[in-house]
Amino acid sequence: MSRLETIYRDKVVPVLQKEFNYKSSMQVPGIEKVSLNIGLGTAAQNNKVIEEAVQELTAIAGQKAVVTRAKKSIAAFKLREGMPIGVRVTLRKDRMWDFLDKLMNFALPRVRDFRGIPDRGFDGRGNFTLGIKEHMIFPEMESDRIENNKGLNITIVTTATTDKEGKMLLDQLGMPFRK
Repeated sequence: MSRLETIYRDKVVPVLQKEFNYKSSMQVPGIEKVSLNIGLGTAAQNNKVIEEAVQELTAIAGQKAVVTRAKKSIAAFKLREGMPIGVRVTLRKDRMWDFLDKLMNFALPRVRDFRGIPDRGFDGRGNFTLGIKEHMIFPEMESDRIENNKGLNITIVTTATTDKEGKMLLDQLGMPFRK
């Protein structure tokens, strides 16, 4: 069991159970999965960029990344159906907990002039999406090997039903929200 999962079970569950008056600890919201996505857009014509993104996202997540392809052709973007346009990976269970621990306690504090992340990324159902401009903040990335910076979208899917529950869950786990 990972460090963050232990914190969730021992400290977060009792706090949330008391705060929202749940009768059972099974009603307490938890984290279902974490989805990581790198959209490459115009770089899709260059196959080397796609392969580089797959390697980098695999290193960050600790799980093989999958290439996403265009569903429709869009002439204005010079995009044809089936062309590679991004890379994604979905983490669950132990890998999810390890990634979240690394994100909250190591990667985010490495961001230059970091003052916390805004809490406006909630979707109305307790899920949280965070955009990172540089994937270089992760310890697996070696700055001398990376040719071009890529953005990274991180979606944390919870079993919470409201944004208030989702925010409290992530806040108790140690997500550094702006005060």
